[in-house]
Amino acid sequence: MEDLFLRFTGNLFNRLDGPLHLRFILQPLMAVIFAIIDGRKDALHRKTAYLLTVVTVPEQRKELLKEGWKSFGKIFIIAVILDLVYQLKVHHTIYPGETLWVAFILAILPYVALRGLVNRITRLFKKY
Repeated sequence: MEDLFLRFTGNLFNRLDGPLHLRFILQPLMAVIFAIIDGRKDALHRKTAYLLTVVTVPEQRKELLKEGWKSFGKIFIIAVILDLVYQLKVHHTIYPGETLWVAFILAILPYVALRGLVNRITRLFKKY
C-alpha cells in the first residue's frame, strides 16, 4: 500500500514538468471558468452554496450532481484522456486509479471548491 502511495505521489509530481504539463494550468482554469458561471447563476436564483447543499440536502443531491456534471464532465473526460496519453507516452502502461485521481484534482476539485464561493461573493456584492 505504501509503495502504491509513493508511486502515485512521485508520478503526480513528475507530471508537472513532463509532457503535456500545460494541462495542469488549462484544465483547472476551465473548471474555474465554469464554476464562476454556475456560481453567478446560483446567486441570481438565490441558491445556497453548491457543495454545502450537495453534502447536507439529500433530496437535491442527485439533481445538483447531474447539473454539476454537465459543467465539469467534459473537462473531466478530457483530463482522463490526456492523462492516459501521458501515461502511455511516459510509463508505457496505464494506472487507472492515478488517472481518475488526476482528473478529479484537475477538473472536479476546483469546480466544487469555487462554485459556492463565487455564489457567496456575488450575493455579497450584488443586491437582488
